[in-house]
Amino acid sequence: MEGELALMGKYIGAGLAAFGLAGAGIGVGNIASNFLAGALRNPAAAPSQTANLFVGIAFAEALGIFSFLIALLLMFAV
Repeated sequence: MEGELALMGKYIGAGLAAFGLAGAGIGVGNIASNFLAGALRNPAAAPSQTANLFVGIAFAEALGIFSFLIALLLMFAV
């Protein structure tokens, strides 16, 4: 019984950690939509902000990858 309870807790923890992937998707969509809205308002400033766009997307995706890594660790290493 104890082993089954620990296994169930491990799977629940991995599922909760996988919610970070959804957060990363929402974050990337939010970054891209705000960039597009700003670029449509001021097209002359858009090229200078493209690097900031990619840095923001990279940070959001890194958090998603970290949450995926935590989910994998909970599934297979704990």
